[in-house]
Amino acid sequence: MLLGASLLGVLLFSWLVLKLPWTQVGLSLFFLYLGSGGWRFIRIFIKTVRRDIFGGTVLLRVKAKVRRYLRERRTVPILFAATVQRHPDKTALIFEGTDTHWTFRQLDNYSNSMANFLQAQGLASGDVVALFMENRNEFVGLWLGMAKLGVEAALINTNLRRDALLHCLTSSQARALVFGSEMAPAVLEIHANLNPSLNFFCSGPWEPSTVPAGTKHLDPLLEDAPKHQPSRPNKGFVDKLFYIYTSGTTGLPKAAIVVHSRYYRMAALVYYGFRMRPDDIVYDCLPLYHSAGNIVGIGQCLIHGMTVVIRKKFSASRFWDDCIKYNCTIVQYIGELCRYLLNQPPREAEGQHRVRMALGNGLRQCIWTDFCSRFHIPQVAEFYGATECNCSLGNFDGQVGACGFNSRILSFVYPIRLVRVNEDTMELIRGPDGLCIPCKPGEPGQLVGVIIQEDPLRRFDGYLNQGTNDKKIAGDVFKKGDQAYLSGDVLVMDELGYVYFRDRTGDTFRWKGENVSTTEVEGTLSRLLDMADVAVYGVEVPGTEGRAGMAAVASSSGSCDLEHLAQLLQKELPLYARPIFLRFLPELHKTGTFKLQKTELQKEGFDPTVVKDQLFYLDARKGRYVPLDQEAYTRIQAGQEKL
Repeated sequence: MLLGASLLGVLLFSWLVLKLPWTQVGLSLFFLYLGSGGWRFIRIFIKTVRRDIFGGTVLLRVKAKVRRYLRERRTVPILFAATVQRHPDKTALIFEGTDTHWTFRQLDNYSNSMANFLQAQGLASGDVVALFMENRNEFVGLWLGMAKLGVEAALINTNLRRDALLHCLTSSQARALVFGSEMAPAVLEIHANLNPSLNFFCSGPWEPSTVPAGTKHLDPLLEDAPKHQPSRPNKGFVDKLFYIYTSGTTGLPKAAIVVHSRYYRMAALVYYGFRMRPDDIVYDCLPLYHSAGNIVGIGQCLIHGMTVVIRKKFSASRFWDDCIKYNCTIVQYIGELCRYLLNQPPREAEGQHRVRMALGNGLRQCIWTDFCSRFHIPQVAEFYGATECNCSLGNFDGQVGACGFNSRILSFVYPIRLVRVNEDTMELIRGPDGLCIPCKPGEPGQLVGVIIQEDPLRRFDGYLNQGTNDKKIAGDVFKKGDQAYLSGDVLVMDELGYVYFRDRTGDTFRWKGENVSTTEVEGTLSRLLDMADVAVYGVEVPGTEGRAGMAAVASSSGSCDLEHLAQLLQKELPLYARPIFLRFLPELHKTGTFKLQKTELQKEGFDPTVVKDQLFYLDARKGRYVPLDQEAYTRIQAGQEKL
């Protein structure tokens, strides 16, 4: 920016004051530019201009539609109505579990029934209804029907039980709970602690003895409900649509607010950015209580008219068979799903599908190429984002390992930045002027996005609990008086503007004066251990600075060739990044979106009296891993072992 301003000043001075001819002005500017290091800009321009123009076009296209829908007070149900009108008899949803096909007209009628039924029950716009159900077509029809009435759905994670489930239901202030019959045991566990005025409706196979007293069977009630379009609620493009809960890996889940404009923006940027087509068929095996499954996936059905195949749960062994059966052209992934597929034995089906795109986030760079080549996937559509964030990124041109990009030519067009932070505390580092310090290429930093509440693309809707919002907002980031959303994630940008994910908040730890990326170590260990589940975290050791690396490895055999592993790690990882402690256990617990849960592992540490699994530590003198028994633990605690 400074160089550009200087060149503009020279241009105006030479032309207006010195009255030099244009040829002399142009040559002077050119040589001044090269003398100021401008050749790098020329290289960057040549390599990225096509990418940036396309990205800018996508952004402008979505922005124009957002402005129009904001002015016209469109909502997701209104956008869906237009989709139904375009092709009412096209297949909208397919549930793999029962091979149930719904057309857009059928989905429309089912959601109308839900809206009219709730209205007859006395619910109105602004009320909240909790939805606690495994993936199937009805899940989409139920929350869509609520939205047609203006009722806000609280989408509850089906893995939650007891205190966490009770917290989500009570904090949402729901007037009713709609649950699948498969979730009845979980509801029964907390029934006595719920508000007595809460209404219960069960969808699915009906067995009165297995549900709380007073529960009504929803399915026949919806069959008898009117199918006409309900009256339009007083809702606009930036009003609440539903709530999606965070995974709760660092505390109780928090309800992130999703407004209609956010739903549209997330679905549309993916659609246009990755060049999707209305005739694509999406394979969605991700949980529908999560934004990736319900917005990025189902959003393509509701807004752009695609057919979406819904699977109850991800199955590595059935994945490609399903894709072949339903002629899927796009598959969704998240987290470690791609690694699970690579870990499957080769089979004929993996080369007979029509899939042209894998869409998602969290594909590790170390397996990216292997995934594409083995399964013959021409395009990986990797993106970065969170339900509540305003600084999403997209890897529109398939740069291996990148989760997105930001233009180096016109960086101000998309107001996001990587800013310097203390990676131990994630505290923002500020300059003498009090503003945040932008990261240079190759320098890790936290991703932040300017908040402009009047702009649906830049607004921050936050959480239902307003107290939580303060932790995600910082002031005086780009300029005095501004506000920015804090992603909490550390990323790195290269010279061309490609952005690479580094670590989640709290996952990076410091050892031997260096920051250790758990993501990098997990990827390396998993690859060396035949794609095993690996969780890496830092543990405190008395008398040492920082935290020592510890890796929990899911292994059915309980161990591996530790001497060979130590030799491989010497070649693959720097000294400070090699795990000091190893723990072998039967399996690692994961969230419904395949995030590894490390909190309990970290609390248990490496104490053999607490941990009953096999433990090993890296003996610095022997250069290999040896068993960690009580005697060795005592020596380490006393500082008698060199780590």
